[in-house]
Amino acid sequence: MEKGKIKEIIGQLTLKEKAGLCSGRSFWHTKEVARLGIPSMMVADGPHGLRKQASKSDMLGINKSIVATCFPTGVGIAASFDRAVAKRLGEALGDEALDENLGVVLGPAINIKRSPLCGRNFEYMSEDPFLAGEMSAEYVNGVQSRGVGVSVKHFAVNSQEKFRMSISAEVDERTLREIYFPAFENTVKKAKPWTVMCAYNKINGEYCSENKWLLTDVLRKEWGFNGFVVSDWGAVNDRVKGVAAGLELEMPGTGGRNDRKIVEAVEAGKLDEKILDKACERVLGVVFDSIEKKQSAPKYDREKEHLLARTLARETMVLLKNEGNILPLKKDKKYAFIGAFAKTPRYQGGGSSHINSYKVVGAWDAATDIQKEYARGYQDGITEDQKLISEAVETAKNADIAIVFAGLPEVYESEGFDRRHMNMPKSHLDLIEAVSKVNPNTVVVLHNGSPVEMPWIKDVKAVLEAYLGGEAVGEATYDILFGDVNPSGKLAETFPIYLNDVASSEYYPGFTKTVEYREGLYVGYRYFDKKKKKVLFPFGYGLSYTDFEYSDIKMDKQSLKDPYELRVSFKIKNTGEREGKEICQLYVKDIISTVYRPEKELKGFEKISLKAGEEKEVEIKLDKRSFAFYNTITHNWEVESGEYEILVGASSADIRLSTKIEIEGDAKEMSDDKMLFPSYYSGDVEDVKDEEFSALIGRALSDREFPEGYKFTVNNNLYDARHTKWGRRIAKLAMLATKGKDDLGDPEIMAQIALQTPMEAMCNFSKGVLSEKMLYSLLDLLNGDRPTRAFWKLIGGVFKIPYYMRKAKKHDL
Repeated sequence: MEKGKIKEIIGQLTLKEKAGLCSGRSFWHTKEVARLGIPSMMVADGPHGLRKQASKSDMLGINKSIVATCFPTGVGIAASFDRAVAKRLGEALGDEALDENLGVVLGPAINIKRSPLCGRNFEYMSEDPFLAGEMSAEYVNGVQSRGVGVSVKHFAVNSQEKFRMSISAEVDERTLREIYFPAFENTVKKAKPWTVMCAYNKINGEYCSENKWLLTDVLRKEWGFNGFVVSDWGAVNDRVKGVAAGLELEMPGTGGRNDRKIVEAVEAGKLDEKILDKACERVLGVVFDSIEKKQSAPKYDREKEHLLARTLARETMVLLKNEGNILPLKKDKKYAFIGAFAKTPRYQGGGSSHINSYKVVGAWDAATDIQKEYARGYQDGITEDQKLISEAVETAKNADIAIVFAGLPEVYESEGFDRRHMNMPKSHLDLIEAVSKVNPNTVVVLHNGSPVEMPWIKDVKAVLEAYLGGEAVGEATYDILFGDVNPSGKLAETFPIYLNDVASSEYYPGFTKTVEYREGLYVGYRYFDKKKKKVLFPFGYGLSYTDFEYSDIKMDKQSLKDPYELRVSFKIKNTGEREGKEICQLYVKDIISTVYRPEKELKGFEKISLKAGEEKEVEIKLDKRSFAFYNTITHNWEVESGEYEILVGASSADIRLSTKIEIEGDAKEMSDDKMLFPSYYSGDVEDVKDEEFSALIGRALSDREFPEGYKFTVNNNLYDARHTKWGRRIAKLAMLATKGKDDLGDPEIMAQIALQTPMEAMCNFSKGVLSEKMLYSLLDLLNGDRPTRAFWKLIGGVFKIPYYMRKAKKHDL
């Protein structure tokens, strides 16, 4: 609809209706205004399948959703390094969204993988912003080509789950600009997403949901975003500040509570009605686009889409080891399929992206044309059972080759909590050890959403990283193991040897109030390269059943100046005996820099298919951003003069070709980083002192924990108040209430989520069950006031106090 028409409609809205359009009608719907022909629009979770809830709604994947196709998760899509794969996934999701009459799919999720421990890493794409941004843009183009919008999430710096709703990420601007923003920036500029979802957390002390610099100055004015910003579900802190900052839509609705605050602010002159009008204009623009741009819904064929899920999964798997070329396997051997994941694979993550899948096929059921035996190996992925291991050993002894299916069970990684270590369950580790001792031809297939330590790596012949490959993961695994498909994925994240090797490990997940991003730019391979640290498997690494030869690197210029456009070409030849795909990667290195910089950075990649003996020329285009750094003095992207190296390789650690180019830069005023930030210049980020980091971010580091005598506010959660008498008691009541519900998922996980949710968000989520009066009565109690009869009457219905108090006596409450 034309802007003029939308403004005409806004002119007919009452103030109450305008405020109402800025929040949801329900968990998944925007509000309608029937008298003016404004429809309600439905949104649903993605990003690797639809989670449309037909009845009872929630944000954590607890209650059932409609049957949908489950595709590979974000970590695998990025590992394909194939823009066409990302776009095809987007198109499939767009088609299914059309079939379900949805206006917006909530995805892709493109936060940077700062640590292997983030519970949501399976959903995020990469540790590298260039790769994440390129794949994200194609995904968005795919979805929106169907006339369905996306919501790119979570803007910004949402790289952990612990305290995600209240933690302040302390990050310097250069790190924000060069690491945590570019994936969003690239997606906004190249794909023009209809919506962007703001994150729960704070950045340098200010909530993302009310951060004008983030949502207006950067997102809109610098990048040109013209859709609307929606809150993550429950991410709103101060609704009026949020509207003023550029947060147009609050989800889910709060039963009118925050709408009233907007109305009161406008009437009191605290919020300019023109800002509210603009917010309505942006929301209505997308709502009407979801009708007018919507294509005819195709007849959705679930069998056809399952085959697509299988095709995409083949592209996402990474062959990590293949000693003696044991793979591909021959079909005339006798095989032992060992591990419960062989029959019931872990194929998706937990939380809001959890799909009610059409059908799930494990590798056991896919392998119909070979001689095989099965042993369960472990009970539930956690509990160790020596009897099951003994049975697996006997099965392995009688096989020519043993294939162990292992990894991480869902309770190890999910939205809502972070991992505490990089270990696989002991039952999986003991199983691999026992099987590899009796069968020298042991192959391991991993089902996990993020890196794991592999103390057993030298004891097995081959390792296939299947990641969380969607509902057809078993079929795709079989296709690769037995050579119907040549593996072509490469790691979009570094696999460290140990957790302590990771630059952020000492500072992750931080304090109660803040988490300090002291490693700055040195995330993933940028750190390992700078420190020349050994890793288990480097970024960009992956094996094939064939070999590739690189040659003949050329540039179309020998020197460069503004506008800094360069074409780099080289040749790749398949020197093996079978067809395969190679992912070639181009990195740029500033040989001598004044400002601190990583050793090299990914600035281009292509995935090339080659028949045996075939050779092709590859061309990659570079631009100013390929060479630039963000200058925090001038607040611009600038290029420093000097010599740069162009590096082309098969991974970040396997450079095959290189050449150099002289560049005349445009950087005039630069900080002396050798003097100001010596630890960053040398890459010794583990030695960064408080003073150095404080100078870098321009903030004091004193506000890390809650001091004694602190007065709690609506922004606090029950975990913050755990050391107070009533905080401890009410926290236990909340945990007991959670455990009393059989349909809430894992009790420990749900209890942790409940304890870490700010009280303001609890109030908003409760849809009036926990009223504002109850909330402030609870705060009075936590701040030292004695509980009154009125308080217990108010709050009794929330936790069913009489029942839980009887139970609480057994817990020394």
